[in-house]
Amino acid sequence: MTVLKVKDIIKVPLKELLAKLTTAYVDELGATYQYWVGAKIIQGSGRTTVASELNTHAQEELSHAESIATRIIQLGGQINIYPQDWHKKAGCHYKAISSTKIITVLKENLKGEQCAIEFYNGLLNFTQGKDHVTYSIIEKILEDELEHEQDIITLLEEI
Repeated sequence: MTVLKVKDIIKVPLKELLAKLTTAYVDELGATYQYWVGAKIIQGSGRTTVASELNTHAQEELSHAESIATRIIQLGGQINIYPQDWHKKAGCHYKAISSTKIITVLKENLKGEQCAIEFYNGLLNFTQGKDHVTYSIIEKILEDELEHEQDIITLLEEI
């Protein structure tokens, strides 16, 4: 019986795939942090509703990071990246929350979601027909990111 290895199954350069997944991983950690902090510090009318949505998004972003980390490990990569190095590996460069205004926080989150959507769409194109497992993981994450974008747009329209 022939034992298949990762390099026999995926049809993309492994080093490049791991680099892209590492970017996704640190971006998801950044998004988790941004949503979590935003939920804690926002002030104003509608705070309870918006904070609840931000907390939900933070949990979902952490779940994305967990899925990506699992895939990186399956591919033989490393996830032990020091937090001070996250910015070097990031693609979307989530910023620290600098305002307690709900609209400002939501607009920052919206920028992050739009960056993630663009990144994941590119990653889907990169893996389509070449790495079915990664493709499936990213497809689900992209679906969530599109939902997050719509959630934020709806909240901004309601304010």
